[in-house]
Amino acid sequence: MSQGGPDVATVALVVHQARADAADVACSVADWLVANGHEVVLPPGDAPLGGAHPDTRWVQGDPAVPAPALAVSLGGDGTVLRTVELVAGDDVPVLGVNLGALGYLTEVEPPATEVALQRFFAGEYGIEERMLLAVHVARAGEPAEHLLALNEAAIEKTRTGHTVRLDLSVGGRFFTSYETDAMIVATPTGSTAHSFSARGPIVAPTHRLVLLTPVSPHMLFDRSLVLEPQTEVALTVAGHRDASLAVDGRLCATLAPGDTVTCRAATERARLVTFGPRDFVQILKAKFKLSDR
Repeated sequence: MSQGGPDVATVALVVHQARADAADVACSVADWLVANGHEVVLPPGDAPLGGAHPDTRWVQGDPAVPAPALAVSLGGDGTVLRTVELVAGDDVPVLGVNLGALGYLTEVEPPATEVALQRFFAGEYGIEERMLLAVHVARAGEPAEHLLALNEAAIEKTRTGHTVRLDLSVGGRFFTSYETDAMIVATPTGSTAHSFSARGPIVAPTHRLVLLTPVSPHMLFDRSLVLEPQTEVALTVAGHRDASLAVDGRLCATLAPGDTVTCRAATERARLVTFGPRDFVQILKAKFKLSDR
């Protein structure tokens, strides 16, 4: 459980950009951190913390800027997703503070934030590792893109009232073509996100696997596929209609016929700060308000 937290550290605050309460909590957290000798940085574009704590910019991937010792996500699950995307390449642990609705990925509520930070710097915490999805986007005439997803990559139709045709290859071999509204390639963590709404299976988040769930496919074969994490999954836009690619809910690309999105388990991982065992079944029960009878 004990990790031996740093005495003095740089802490990144990633703040929900549309919630005033998140900015208020960020100011309080920054006050506490600075009072205890730590440095506070924020990604460009996040809400400034007022005159006492100017918006110190932290540039992801800049070799001249050391990676923070901790990233604190102040928002809901979407803010945790953004935080993980920012820091996963540097193995930075993420502490999620819940200012959202469900809070699957968060660890503490706002009143407990200072105590959580004290415990982190005292080394009284654990790390729960989550699989990330490596997403490779190949488009004609465009540089290849490499993205990371904690929840999912979703290839979706762009026209209301139509479907998109997607050719699926698994492990380098053609599997079948789908006429569908969308295809979701999810991690175990993402099994309770978009894939869940399409009736995909619920998977305990610490597993390692690749989950494919079609959304309203116009075909008899409409089941999810659960594949080994090292399996490479490739989806090519076929037919004559475009598609869109969203990664963890963020629109990333418009795909033309012939463009391909390839997914597999990433070598990077999400590292979520915990202060005790996380009982996934009980969390699921609480979030969905399942009764005892």
